[in-house]
Amino acid sequence: MSTSFAIVMPVFNEGENLQKHLSQLRAIIGPSVPVYVVDGGSTDRSWAILNSLTSADPSLHVLSSGKGRAVQMNAGALAALQTSVSHLLFLHADTVMSAQAWQSLLKCLTYSTLAWGRFDVQIEGRSGWLPVVAWMMNQRSRLTRISTGDQGIFMHRSLFERVGGYVNQPLMEDIEISRALKRQRDAVFLAIRERLITSGRRWDEQGAWSTIVLMWHLRFRYWRGDSASALLDRYRDVRARKKTP
Repeated sequence: MSTSFAIVMPVFNEGENLQKHLSQLRAIIGPSVPVYVVDGGSTDRSWAILNSLTSADPSLHVLSSGKGRAVQMNAGALAALQTSVSHLLFLHADTVMSAQAWQSLLKCLTYSTLAWGRFDVQIEGRSGWLPVVAWMMNQRSRLTRISTGDQGIFMHRSLFERVGGYVNQPLMEDIEISRALKRQRDAVFLAIRERLITSGRRWDEQGAWSTIVLMWHLRFRYWRGDSASALLDRYRDVRARKKTP
């Protein structure tokens, strides 16, 4: 069975590095792999930059949707599924893929096409805690089969259709789709050890240790049954207090 990919990338105010990241990605995946970039109402130059790139890249498809990664990724996936692609890869705009990671993914899927999974991740930033954070993310995901969006979630198109895509909620959409995919008994989970490099700006801006504590606190509350909306209010409240002099 042949394997073909479409990459779906949600974007919100990523104009500063958007062109560089898309150019790096295109150099690795080649000219024919379609990339669906979905802007969630950016207020910077993201939309203008994206549209300026389409003339030179016919495999780049630019869409707009409501704000929110779940909404944006579903919009991109639905557009991609109008074609004959067999697999979807959801990649954040501030995540960099290496040629080794891409080739490892293609190789893995030659042995198991009805699969879903993620990559290991490396977090790039100033804090000395970031290698620890990345190690914990990778090990936890390998044990639980719960993936984060930073790790680049991929899946066969039929699995996306079976689970109904991402649940439309403001946080923890990656946890929900991982849970749904885990329930597909004929699906194979792949934890690819090649690393994606993702931005550590969240940890740098808000403080590494306080961000670690906050994220684990939110995950624990979500596991206990708190809604994603309630967790978002908590997350916003913490960020607002940090910005207050």
